[in-house]
Amino acid sequence: MDMAIFRASLILDVILIQIYCLCFVSSFDFFTFLRMGNLTSSSAGGLSSTACAQYVQEVVTQNCVVIFSKTTCPYCKMAKNVFNEIGATYKVVELDEHNDGRRLQEALARMTGARTVPRVFINGNCIGGGSDTKQLHQQGKLVPLIEQCAPCCAASSSDGSGSGQFESAK
Repeated sequence: MDMAIFRASLILDVILIQIYCLCFVSSFDFFTFLRMGNLTSSSAGGLSSTACAQYVQEVVTQNCVVIFSKTTCPYCKMAKNVFNEIGATYKVVELDEHNDGRRLQEALARMTGARTVPRVFINGNCIGGGSDTKQLHQQGKLVPLIEQCAPCCAASSSDGSGSGQFESAK
């Protein structure tokens, strides 16, 4: 009889610990914690919608130029080529190679009003896609936008395919 009570008590303790952990995880946003070190999702279901939006916001805030891209998209290649032409450093997030690419694209759609790629950000603002980027460059408006970047962003290095530090051709 005592062993049965001990088992029941033990099972109840395990259940209470699991409930406590679930409450702690949801209030702490465990997925954000998991990706802080390597900016990837956990294997247990991926990032939440909130965590995806936070990830996008962090990347955009920490980099002057960010391109959310897909490796096979010709418009994404067009945008990257424009930045390569002018020698601008940029950060690329390849959605088709990211564990949470689909969710990130959904977050971008909610944030920018468009689901298409690329989604190009300069100094925290979405300027549109590949055609928009090329048009701004042709109008002579792209370089001035990059020159307005906050100092913390202008000096950031690219782990995408950027071509180095931006230096305007004056």
